[in-house]
Amino acid sequence: MEEKTVFPVIYSMPDEHHENLRIEIELPGVAKENIRLNMHEDSLSIRATKTGTVYVGTAAICNPVEPAKAKARYENGLLVIDVPYREMGRIGREIAIE
Repeated sequence: MEEKTVFPVIYSMPDEHHENLRIEIELPGVAKENIRLNMHEDSLSIRATKTGTVYVGTAAICNPVEPAKAKARYENGLLVIDVPYREMGRIGREIAIE
């Protein structure tokens, strides 16, 4: 049987206080042991397999996050990742106009 490669459905949204990013990835029928997730400050990549299907995807993250503090759980075909946004500090500086 030939395997098909599929891009998984990925949703992302900030929490109500805009302190954390929640990412939800649909992986129906995949066993937890067959999921590989890699996250950087500005992107994530996933590879998951089940008989006949390989889910492969990469997604950009618009605001930098702290991957070392990410927490992930998998239940009923849905991978949920909660990761805090990186503290940005003061980004800009006011410039006097002459």
